[in-house]
Amino acid sequence: MRLLNYYGYIALLFATVQKLNRKRESRHMPKMKEFTVTIADEPGALGACFLALANRGVNILAFQSYVEEGESLARLLVDDPDSAKVVLGSLGMIFEQTEVAIVRLAHHTGELARAANLLGEAKINIDYSYSGLEPGSALALVVFGVDHTTQAATLLDTLSSK
Repeated sequence: MRLLNYYGYIALLFATVQKLNRKRESRHMPKMKEFTVTIADEPGALGACFLALANRGVNILAFQSYVEEGESLARLLVDDPDSAKVVLGSLGMIFEQTEVAIVRLAHHTGELARAANLLGEAKINIDYSYSGLEPGSALALVVFGVDHTTQAATLLDTLSSK
C-alpha cells in the first residue's frame, strides 16, 4: 500500500510540474495557430459561431472580422485550438489554420510602433494585424500575419512584456 501511495505522490508531483511548465511556456507565445473561418454574411452568424465556441469552453483571445468578396471572414486566436477545431467542424464551417506571430505589449504610447518597426527593419512584411487582450492581465495581445513567422516571432519575443 505504501508503494502505491509513493507512486501516486510521484505521479501527482509530475503532473504539477508539467502544469507549471505549461504556464511558464504560456508567458511567451511568440507563435500560435490562428483560425480563418468563413461565416455567413448575415445577422447573428458571427454571434452563433462565438457562442458555440464559448459553450465548449473555448476562449477567444483576439479576433478580426471583415467581409471580402461577399462572404464574411473571421480570424480567431483561441486558447484551445483542438476544441475550436471540433466545434467549427461540427458546425460545418469552412476554416483553415495558419501560424502567426504574437507579442504581448503594455498599453503605452509607441509600443505597437516599436513592434511594427522591428519587423520592418528585419525586412519582414506585415500582411495584417489585429489585437486582443492577454487573459488575466491588462496587456494587449497583438497578432501579426507575416511572411516570415519564425523570424518575426523570435524578434517580437524580445519586446514581449512579462
